[in-house]
Amino acid sequence: MNEILFFGRNQYPTLIKNETETTIIKPIQFKFENENENENENENEKQIKQISTGYFGTTFLFKNGKAIEYLNENDSNQNPQKIQIEENIQKVTVGYENEAILTKEGNIFSKGYNINPKNPNKFINISSLIEDTNDRIIEDIVSGESSIYLLTSNKNVYGIGSNEYGQLGFDSKTLPKTEKPILIMKNVSKIFSGNISVHVFLLNSNQELFGCGYNGYGQLGLGESRKEEKIQKLTKIQNIPKGEIIDIQCGVIYSIMLIENQNQNQNPKRKLYSCGFANFNGLGKNEDTYEFTEIKSSLFENDDNIIDFSCGNAHSLILTSKEKLFGFGLNNLCQLGTGNINNQSIPIQIEIPKLRFNEDISNYHISCGYDSSFLYYSPFSFSNLEEDLIKLFRRKEFCDISFKTKNGEIIEAHKLILKYRLNQNQNEIEKLKEIISNKSIKESNQIFEMIYSNNSKINPKLYSEIKEIINSNEKIEETMKRIYLNENENEKYFIIERKEKQYKFHKLILIMRSELYRGMFLYVTEDKSNKVTDYSELSNKSFQIFEYWIYSNQIKEEIQITQEIIDELKIGIDYFQLNQTNPNLIDLLINKFNNQN
Repeated sequence: MNEILFFGRNQYPTLIKNETETTIIKPIQFKFENENENENENENEKQIKQISTGYFGTTFLFKNGKAIEYLNENDSNQNPQKIQIEENIQKVTVGYENEAILTKEGNIFSKGYNINPKNPNKFINISSLIEDTNDRIIEDIVSGESSIYLLTSNKNVYGIGSNEYGQLGFDSKTLPKTEKPILIMKNVSKIFSGNISVHVFLLNSNQELFGCGYNGYGQLGLGESRKEEKIQKLTKIQNIPKGEIIDIQCGVIYSIMLIENQNQNQNPKRKLYSCGFANFNGLGKNEDTYEFTEIKSSLFENDDNIIDFSCGNAHSLILTSKEKLFGFGLNNLCQLGTGNINNQSIPIQIEIPKLRFNEDISNYHISCGYDSSFLYYSPFSFSNLEEDLIKLFRRKEFCDISFKTKNGEIIEAHKLILKYRLNQNQNEIEKLKEIISNKSIKESNQIFEMIYSNNSKINPKLYSEIKEIINSNEKIEETMKRIYLNENENEKYFIIERKEKQYKFHKLILIMRSELYRGMFLYVTEDKSNKVTDYSELSNKSFQIFEYWIYSNQIKEEIQITQEIIDELKIGIDYFQLNQTNPNLIDLLINKFNNQN
């Protein structure tokens, strides 16, 4: 079931119907109106994946790819309602007067006055409006107050909507707004903005940070000499604190940055830095700062680490690894959940009910709206490619390596994918075995999720233990994603035609099976037809052996091998260039044939 805490403004829209109060002064359990309906539905299907809240509405995304939105109650027909999009929804983002959703297919559907002024309540596919047809596959979306930012699979960022303060990186006089996405910057790894903000940050692959938009209070961190109202051209942010930029959250007139410092002999430590206006506006300090400086508080213990944080209009919330919630900023509508309406210029701890899933605090997330707040439980989720890989490589019948936890439980995995993720090195697999042998089943699963997904938002201590053995080469993953996310569905597969039936082999699998990553990669990317007819006359038994070996690198024990089978399977080995694999299929067949005879 869902674990959601809510506090703050409870009107326009009214989120909790059975509450007569317009403000919720302390965190309380949030339940959907139909929480007890559909009892036969899979629990995972009802699990919350993400909550995004703005000024006029809040959208809840579930792990089954469906979403519902609570809109301004002035329109009773839309409060709440299911989002009617046929594609599977992966992410939602709500701004001040816009909403956008990212689908599994890499499309963006959006609505709002600055997106579709003629029909602001209708979702339109804005990714299809990108002029470069090779740049229409979207990996991420971020909402500003009245603008939406799109990160494409080619690492380009486009913007759409208002450019009143130059938040799209162009002169606001010549381009006050746009109803079509325009290219803002290339070679971008992350976008940072806020659902109420009119400024944006873009981080490139070299960890260089650029910003533009409203800067009247120094919220871009450019220094006091650059406290201009409008920064209408992407400008490099200097004097960034040392460390890796994990996240940046933006309020209206302030910004907060999360930095992670790697210490060789210690766990990674995360610290918050802020800049902008300090007068009860979520800055965490008593004085204005025009560059990013650390938010210091005796409440943050040395062994406590930041799990998540979020910024609203003028309030901020922080969740730490010791299950503590802190807040600061404006509190006129109880958006800090302190039980009163006193503003807080510096961090204060907020009392929260005992969390049911407190043994895994890293799976909790915060979402701050304009003047309301959510704390919710959402276990780790994977991207489209990673979900498919995990489903495939964790199928028990195809696993070929086992790990035993300290409690004796067995975790099965696939040796081939581990080799790629562990620097192509068997020694690293042995190191992983040693680490797993001292972990619980829960910690071990988290580690494998990290290995498969490259997502570092697990327990920082676990992450630090395996970080050094993970392959940091992004070329393989980026190439795989590009192939996987191809617009033409059939181009993701090799299609083998056998008599009246077609069999699909995912190109990613064949790439992974060509362990030297040479010929198969070239052949997969250059082949146009994707159809193989050489196997049309294979016997059923031979084809079953071939299929099982492709996925598992093994031959089923109970299979009886004949010379005819060996001869049949020699047909396509060179065609697929799978002779590079070790062990080779033909060698396995011959050995098994000799042993059986």
